[in-house]
Amino acid sequence: MTAAQTPVRVGVFGLLGSGNLGNDGSLEAVLGYLGRRHPEAAVDALCGGPEAVTARFGIPATRLHWYRGEYRTASRAGAVVGKGLGKLVDVFRTAAWVRRHDVVIVPGMGVLEATLPLRPWGFPYALFLLCASGRLLRTRVALVSVGAAEIRNRPTRALVRWSGRLAAYRSYRDEQSRDAMRAMGVDTARDKVYPDLAFSLPAPRAGEPSGAPGPVCVGVMDFHGGNDDRARADEIHGRYLDGTIRFVRTLAEEGRPVRLLTGDTCDATVVSAILDAVDSPLVTAADPASLADLMNEMAAADTVVAVRYHNLICALKTGTPALALSYAAKSDALMDRMGLGAYCHPAREVDADRLLEQFRALEKASEQLRRTLAERNQDAARQLEDQFDELTSTLFPATDHAHAQRETR
Repeated sequence: MTAAQTPVRVGVFGLLGSGNLGNDGSLEAVLGYLGRRHPEAAVDALCGGPEAVTARFGIPATRLHWYRGEYRTASRAGAVVGKGLGKLVDVFRTAAWVRRHDVVIVPGMGVLEATLPLRPWGFPYALFLLCASGRLLRTRVALVSVGAAEIRNRPTRALVRWSGRLAAYRSYRDEQSRDAMRAMGVDTARDKVYPDLAFSLPAPRAGEPSGAPGPVCVGVMDFHGGNDDRARADEIHGRYLDGTIRFVRTLAEEGRPVRLLTGDTCDATVVSAILDAVDSPLVTAADPASLADLMNEMAAADTVVAVRYHNLICALKTGTPALALSYAAKSDALMDRMGLGAYCHPAREVDADRLLEQFRALEKASEQLRRTLAERNQDAARQLEDQFDELTSTLFPATDHAHAQRETR
């Protein structure tokens, strides 16, 4: 086989296969792009759940961390030593994995933010090792349509800043993310903003409302605030759960079918709490295994109320009007981009009465909002195709040139 025929070696990196449907949906979008544009590429992953990634996507995968207890609290001496040793071993493991690739893609996800509780020596350290290895070994590392937020914790901020600086390519899923990276000291002059990668996934069309009040999907989350809310995490969770329960109970009392949806395996506890508190046959729960499952549920609903970012994307992608229980600026930015900026409610301060008012206003405007979503989804799809063109020319210049030559023959 000649050099020109050697398959390009592509790695994908992140907390993939770990139970978060949004992260896996971003991977699915990138694999779809690679399958369409670069079917010759040899793809494998360095990720949080290698067995799940291989089983679902059919690509080889390696565990992200050498120490298997990385995300468990180290309360014993043996665990502390194991974690410390793992940090050292991961330097060499990551570099060895990066060396085997021509390109590494970090597909979407909020890899440059700490809007949920995050320790610096967990994923931020792993991302830094990836980007530093890429720079040292001349492997192009691309952060594609990622989320970012300005971080106060100094070690985490430093690791995120250097990860951004060392990456060969950066794009963001909203303007706030690019602004945050600039504020943290990264030169973003050449960086672009594109929609979240999940907007490139296929989606069912939302059904037409029958005229009578129909089902409502409520996306829940095991929400305890963000990195800066650790001191009042229980208070935030209690307020969120109480407000959500009151909202769901009111809908059920009005005769509305309610479908509870999750976005991560940890959200099951919230579903159980709501089902225990609201004793009604109208309130049921789904067990989605992918963003496609979420979209199918939401396409059948009249309206969606959701917390998780990718739950919102699934609703908006299907054209179903949605109300965001917003826990970070990324949710507000997403809703504004899709023309629903007026329909956001703070997840940290859920007020069931106010939430019901916003919900009723959303339903009254449903017909116009569905038209708006159809237009914004078309724009998002076009913008992501532009990004895929850019990725090909930036990360795969040899194959892009070969393709251009074939097209001119």
